[in-house]
Amino acid sequence: MESQLLNVLTIVALVLLVTVTGGVAYLTLSDWRDRRRQEQENRELRRYSPKRK
Repeated sequence: MESQLLNVLTIVALVLLVTVTGGVAYLTLSDWRDRRRQEQENRELRRYSPKRK
């Protein structure tokens, strides 16, 4: 009985670990894409905006 409980807890811990790791990876990737897109938009705005004197 105790062995089964430990097995279940181990499996739950591994599933949670994979889920949290995947979530962190997703958030990191989406943040990187957003920053990259924003930097590209800023470069385009600077390229096409009239020069100030």
